[in-house]
Amino acid sequence: MHIVVLLKQVPDTESVIELNDTGTGVVRTDIKWVINPYDEYALEEALLIRERLADVRVTVLTAGDETAERSIRTAYALGVDEGIRIDTTAIPEPDSLGTAVLLAAALRKEGCDLVLAGLRAVDGDQYQVPAMVADQLGFPLISGVTRQRMENGVIRCSQVIDGGSARVEADLPVVLTTQKGINEPRYPNMRAMMQARKRAVRILTLAELGLTPDLFTPEKQRIRLVSLAYAVQRQPGRFIQGETAADKAAELARLLKEETDIIQEIRK
Repeated sequence: MHIVVLLKQVPDTESVIELNDTGTGVVRTDIKWVINPYDEYALEEALLIRERLADVRVTVLTAGDETAERSIRTAYALGVDEGIRIDTTAIPEPDSLGTAVLLAAALRKEGCDLVLAGLRAVDGDQYQVPAMVADQLGFPLISGVTRQRMENGVIRCSQVIDGGSARVEADLPVVLTTQKGINEPRYPNMRAMMQARKRAVRILTLAELGLTPDLFTPEKQRIRLVSLAYAVQRQPGRFIQGETAADKAAELARLLKEETDIIQEIRK
C-alpha cells in the first residue's frame, strides 16, 4: 500500500508577520517555516497505519521552492520513506486550484492508495486543496476525520459534522483529511534531524508532470489576493464601578447611551 501525505509549509505561530510594501503579501525573510499543524496529524496517522499494517510505504508530497524541503526533512526525521517536492520556481505562487492541479498530477504519476492531508492550513485557512485534489483524481473525500480503521481495502472513519459525528466508509483509493483529536503527533529527536539532512529530496518538474507554466499564469487563477491589512486594534476593556449590581447596571446603561448611542433613551 502506498500512502501519500500532502504537506504545506506555513509560518510558525511565534514568527512576527509583517506585510510587504505593496500590501499584497508578507515579508518572508526571518520567518521560521514549519509543517502545517493539521498536516502533522495526517503525517502521524500515516506512520501509525504503517506500524499497524504490513507492506506500507509512506511518501510526503509538497509543492514549492527549495525552502519547502525543510518540512520534508522533518518528515524524514519522523520516519517517512520518501519525500517529493514539485518545483514551482517557474510559475507564480498558485492559488488553491493551481496547487491541487500540481498535486494531483504528481499523485497520478506516483500512484497512491490513500492520500492524507490536514483539514485546513493555518495560513490561508481555505479548506479547499484536499477536496480539489480528490475531484481532480476522481477519488472519494472523507473530511474532518477523528478516527479511522482500514481493512481489506475499505477504510471506515468517524468524521466531524455539524452538531455531532458520522461514521462513513469508502473503498480505496480515497482522500482523507485529519482533524484535531485523531492522534498525538510525534516529534523528531536531534539525531534523526541530523541524519535527515543527508537524505535526498526527489524533485518533480512541470514537464515531468505533463504541465506547462502557461496553466498557472495570474490570469488563470480563480482566486486572487487583492490586499492584506493588519487587524484593527481593539480598544481595552473598561471596568464598571459601583457599590451594588444596580449601580453598575445604571452606570453601564449611561455609558452605552452617552458614548456609543446604542441606547437612545433610559427609562426609569
